[in-house]
Amino acid sequence: MQATFAATLFDEWYRHGLREVVVCPGSRSTPLAVAAAGHGDLTVHVRVDERSAGFFAIGRALATSTPVAIVVTSGTAAAELHAAVAEADLAGVALLVVTADRPSELHGVGAPQTIEQRDLYRSAVRRFEEPGVARLEASSSWRPLASRCWWAAVGVDGNGGPVHLNVAFVEPLVAEPLQLPGGRVDGQPWRQDESRDVVAGEIDVRGRRVLAVVGRGVHRETVASMNDCGWAVVGDATVSSTIAHYDGLLRDPGFADAARPDVVVRLGGLPASKVLAEQMRRWRIPAVAWRGCGSLSDPDGAIGVSYPGLPDFAEQRLHADSAYREFWVRASTAVEQWLEDRESLDGPLSEPDVARAVVSASAEHAVALVIGSSMPVRDVEWWAPPRTAPTFANRGANGIDGVVSTVMGVGAGGSVVGLVGDVTFLHDVSGLVDGLGTGGGRCVLVVVDNNGGGIFSFLSQATALSAPDFESLFGTPRQHDLEAVARAFGHEAVSVSTRAALRAEIDAGLLRDGVTVVVARVPDRTTNVTIHDEYVAGVAGVWRSNPS
Repeated sequence: MQATFAATLFDEWYRHGLREVVVCPGSRSTPLAVAAAGHGDLTVHVRVDERSAGFFAIGRALATSTPVAIVVTSGTAAAELHAAVAEADLAGVALLVVTADRPSELHGVGAPQTIEQRDLYRSAVRRFEEPGVARLEASSSWRPLASRCWWAAVGVDGNGGPVHLNVAFVEPLVAEPLQLPGGRVDGQPWRQDESRDVVAGEIDVRGRRVLAVVGRGVHRETVASMNDCGWAVVGDATVSSTIAHYDGLLRDPGFADAARPDVVVRLGGLPASKVLAEQMRRWRIPAVAWRGCGSLSDPDGAIGVSYPGLPDFAEQRLHADSAYREFWVRASTAVEQWLEDRESLDGPLSEPDVARAVVSASAEHAVALVIGSSMPVRDVEWWAPPRTAPTFANRGANGIDGVVSTVMGVGAGGSVVGLVGDVTFLHDVSGLVDGLGTGGGRCVLVVVDNNGGGIFSFLSQATALSAPDFESLFGTPRQHDLEAVARAFGHEAVSVSTRAALRAEIDAGLLRDGVTVVVARVPDRTTNVTIHDEYVAGVAGVWRSNPS
């Protein structure tokens, strides 16, 4: 009966659109693992580390824009998924988290691999279901159960994310499934999708200066529609075709005054730039938001009104003063030209150089890019040209958890370029164990090696503490040979110190099956702060010499 129950879940999810399942080895989850593998039309990724597997599943869901199921056994295996569930919650990534459990009679009596899994992830999941041990008389409820989980994950109300199905199994765990309970005719899912609203809202921006601030969840097509309406669109590193270099420009008071909008529009997540957030607070312009791109980030309470769905860009009242957008584009273009003029193929690499080279390589090869947290995402957002290839980052919880695994998930079966720091690389080194998995693919993972946590050198801790205390608590240098670490897991690895060498190794890696780790040697963390200050001063100079 348990085998039939598990097979029914995957059959119903397949009808809804499930195509990939991540499975971690374990005994209690045997019925689920066997059912997924036995379905025949599902791709099953086997990962040995649950923490890594959770972020790998996030990568697959990001790359495919489709929910992914992840199956783990009971006990601490379920707890290992918590970080990935938190990220999926805040980033709106649809995951079907299926945890096996012991039956109720084995709880509280010292049975092995038994912890309290009820509501384990609390409010981080869109829905929690615990149907108990499968019973024949309840078989008519199995497909509706699977369907409820699916619709909660995709979020027909625009708020998709992870769901948690905690399933108890009893011995014996291996059996052949019987005939599955009937579903809807012609293999249709249990219930049809509900379309999202597309609304214009009540605002009229004709002839006004509109600044759209967009982030996680906003698609290229939406940005293109905003551009057509004359909106100036700035966004986080994951959004394609937005106006580049806004952070450096807004650091200049003259530009910030000249760029003051009449209307601020918000969709999706928020960019990493604190400068942008501070400037919006100074402008004191309540933002108008639409919720059709997933959950809105609004830590400052700046959104005055929000509407469901997406703007109806065909409405003439949403067509703004295009001269304002052109003002932003001219300033951004001048900065990009200044940055290009500074580039040297043979000179030493800086961290902004690495970000620019990686983004350019991703665009030229038309392969997905995954960006790590801390400095990489900021350097891409601030200094790189606009992204044109699909770009992803774990910008929900903004942590360095599982980034290597997310890179592998996005690249499995295809091609990907990843950009991470050395601490992020070491933090998720277990992602290298299974690499791209049985699906193969090509992955170039660029690791910025500044021997520690570079972002802390920009924060107050760097000046408030003694140098030894700062290095011990925040700089956290590690003396690992990153090339040797990568090779120990069977991957190609090389170090580079010039832009020309970096591009050559990225290009070569994208022609090579498997994982290639490219270690980018950059100046020390203190010098990196100086370099960023020089870039900011240079951007201000560009604006002041071309203020129109």
